Amino acid sequence: MRVIYNEQMADLAHLLGEMAGFAGSAMDRATQALLQADLPLAEQVISEGDRIAEMIADAEEKSFALLALQAPVAGDLRQVVSAIQIVNDVNRMGTLALHVAKVARRRHPNHALPEAVNGYFAEMGRIAVSMGQGAKEVLGSRDPERAAQLNQDDEAMDDLHRHLFTLLMDREWKYGVAAAVDVTLLGRYYERFADHAVEIGRRVIFLVTGVLPPDEDAEG
Repeated sequence: MRVIYNEQMADLAHLLGEMAGFAGSAMDRATQALLQADLPLAEQVISEGDRIAEMIADAEEKSFALLALQAPVAGDLRQVVSAIQIVNDVNRMGTLALHVAKVARRRHPNHALPEAVNGYFAEMGRIAVSMGQGAKEVLGSRDPERAAQLNQDDEAMDDLHRHLFTLLMDREWKYGVAAAVDVTLLGRYYERFADHAVEIGRRVIFLVTGVLPPDEDAEG
């Protein structure tokens, strides 16, 4: 039974990692669609939403099967419960990438973003993709130090998000209300994507150490 449990847990961990990588890839392409007003690329990201949903359903089924059939306790229970929570975080990451692609599609053939903020979103996209890859890595390696680094990466995302608000509140903003709404929503999508990657890192640290690091965003 122990061998079976370990195999099932390893299979689930691999699937979670693949899902995180897939979410990062989706955000990469969604960002390119956003910056380039590329409708076919936006449509591609949106059409892959079904694939994300299938992966989520598979991970949930595997997680609850472990919980129901293996009746884990102590450390094993911690692994399964954490996996269920990670499924939710990866699901949200994929959904947020879809949201970005849908904004690009809605504004096509126009660009959703004023040129003045393109640089901000190019960098936010780069950080988001890096954090998605980082989440995939820590799910495979269970390296608590690498997991903790995701929180440092998130600080750069938060800085960019704050700078966006500075621009939006500036009297010199000349791009209208609709653009301001789009920039606000899109900034939030990238910020939340990063937050979920951080949460995956926290869960990995909990898996390894048995101690859940404080949620610094909640404390702030």
